Amino acid sequence: MRVLKFGGTSVGTVRSLSNVKKIVESIEEPCVVVVSALGGLTDRLIAGAEMARDGNAEYHREVETARRRHLEIIEALVSPPRRKDITARIEELLAELTRLYEGIALLGDLTDRTLAQVVSFGERMSSPLVAEIIENATYYHSPDFIRTERWFNKNIADTALTDRLIKETLGDGGFRRAVTGGFISTDRDTGEITNLGRGGSDYTAALIAAALGARVLEIWTDVDGFMTADPRLIPDAFVVRHMTFIESMELCTMGAKVIYPPTIYPVFHKNIPIRILNTFNPEAEGTWITDEHHGHALVVKGISAVRDTTLISVQAQGRDSTDTASRAVNAMAKNGVSVYLVNTHERDAGFAFAVAAPESGTAVKILTDEFGPELSRGEMENISVSYKLATIAVVGEGMKKRREMQESLLRGLAASGIRVLATSDGTSDTTLAVVVPADEADRAIETLHCLLFADKTVGK
Repeated sequence: MRVLKFGGTSVGTVRSLSNVKKIVESIEEPCVVVVSALGGLTDRLIAGAEMARDGNAEYHREVETARRRHLEIIEALVSPPRRKDITARIEELLAELTRLYEGIALLGDLTDRTLAQVVSFGERMSSPLVAEIIENATYYHSPDFIRTERWFNKNIADTALTDRLIKETLGDGGFRRAVTGGFISTDRDTGEITNLGRGGSDYTAALIAAALGARVLEIWTDVDGFMTADPRLIPDAFVVRHMTFIESMELCTMGAKVIYPPTIYPVFHKNIPIRILNTFNPEAEGTWITDEHHGHALVVKGISAVRDTTLISVQAQGRDSTDTASRAVNAMAKNGVSVYLVNTHERDAGFAFAVAAPESGTAVKILTDEFGPELSRGEMENISVSYKLATIAVVGEGMKKRREMQESLLRGLAASGIRVLATSDGTSDTTLAVVVPADEADRAIETLHCLLFADKTVGK
């Protein structure tokens, strides 16, 4: 059993879908195919909803654009005997979308619940369409077996219930090729349409792979694999042939866009390999992600960045900085705020950590609530926030132990005139993270990549 996920760029055009058809139909063993909405369509659905809310009748144009794209694909790739049925299905969904837009326009309001319904149409249209394109494929509606629950105002997968429902729906193996949509889901308590967030199609595929005990999870995208850095910034960046689950988690959490970070957890716990492949270059070897350590491979696997971050600093005189920092990070985690870097200061018992800029206000409130008594007694000084920063991560096996390498990289940044405002202090075994001014981030990545990979060859 193989599970294959194709993202928006892979299902966006007649050409790309032709590639998907060839890839899937070449597979002899049973497989499950998870697809996203047509490339760019989710953004257009959101734009249409916002137009409707604002009283702009141009939302009708978004519906027509969606119609044209889907009908073009039907005409080119669906066999004539099947065109009538799938066309009718698409038209029915577009009529439902139009009514939803009209309701938004009438009320002049766009709730989170309604927006979730709007964006669901991308996968609700793409997945049955792809099932018609692929020979001997059977369509399954993912909200029937992907269930979510509310957690800190977010929808997260109810993994136990979802696992059981996937097994009940797909576990009998009564298909040669199953096709389903990613991203969309159903609230376990209300039955309402929900979604797993941007990148949620990856996560859907991982949940299915884990539940069915797949041999491999393949993520098909528009790049040849994980690269040492963003090739748009670093033309010399190259594909890393192998990395561990932990390394890929760190890179994705720290800004790499190859895989949606939660994707890794379900297959990691089942030890199911992930393979990153290119829909437009299917012969490329890609990147394998496993639990194995390859001692002969590159030490550092890549450089990624979280742009638009803030650095929050606290001084805590007379207290253990490690304990206070741990308290702060735990409070952030309980409230759904991601921390990208932690730095403690033994001299003044203070600490600092980096968060995404949009979450900085929430983070300050969490700290104020958590350390309210200490702040009122003067045991901790006022919380300070530095803006317009970027957090850059160098990820590789055993990075925590490679002090000489870390020091060399920091010296290299200093020699290039790049201001390092904070560094991680060993909280991760695999990552050296630094905070730099946002306008120096690109130059910092270029410097680090040159220091690490100037003498390396492609395909390590």
